[in-house]
Amino acid sequence: MAYQPFHRLPDCTLAGVEALLRWDHPERGSIPPSEFIPVAEDSGLIIPIGEWVLDEACRQAVAWGETVVAVNISAIQLGHPGFVATVADALRRHALRPSRLILEVTETALIEDPDGAVRTLRALAELGVCIALDDFGTGYSSLSSLKRYPLAMIKLDRSFIADLRPGTADAAIVGSIVAMARSLELSTVAEGVETEQQRDHLRELGCEIAQGFLYSRPVPADEFARLLVRFPVSPGEG
Repeated sequence: MAYQPFHRLPDCTLAGVEALLRWDHPERGSIPPSEFIPVAEDSGLIIPIGEWVLDEACRQAVAWGETVVAVNISAIQLGHPGFVATVADALRRHALRPSRLILEVTETALIEDPDGAVRTLRALAELGVCIALDDFGTGYSSLSSLKRYPLAMIKLDRSFIADLRPGTADAAIVGSIVAMARSLELSTVAEGVETEQQRDHLRELGCEIAQGFLYSRPVPADEFARLLVRFPVSPGEG
């Protein structure tokens, strides 16, 4: 497991951390998730792997005090009949407040079984878990997703951030998404923030949270614990 923090733009306090699965192969070296996750999904291993990731993320969140932790959820996990119970069990086992867990789903995961996804996400929201729509702006029905699903957060895809500059189309898109999210009472997270210029412009556009190499690369748990000393956790989380 690796962990990448995300920070509130107004004051640079720590808003939370995203748990990311990694595979260090003894012969092939580091294998990216884009290669091994599809294999895990095709083989059915994504269910036990996902349960382990969720359990480990909850355990670490408790060990780190008041830190909010985000976990990525695949379409297969979302469609598994026991998924809501798995989440509830992990929260109960580690005595983690549901509001300190963010479950990130992509639109691709949602469109495979929209009706089933609505039921599952509503059940998770009733537990008190935060639901985030990941890679926002790259799917097929982003606007209808904001209306249909019980979302609390949207994550702006890094493709809009890479060339973010005042007066560009990306700036207009990001500004429009942030304004729309605010009117819907949704938090916004910008992914892939690598420069101070990107950070400053996102702040000007009203984006609330940023994540990317400007703050930290994904790091092991012990390194993230040291980051907690440098960056105070946002007050009032959870």
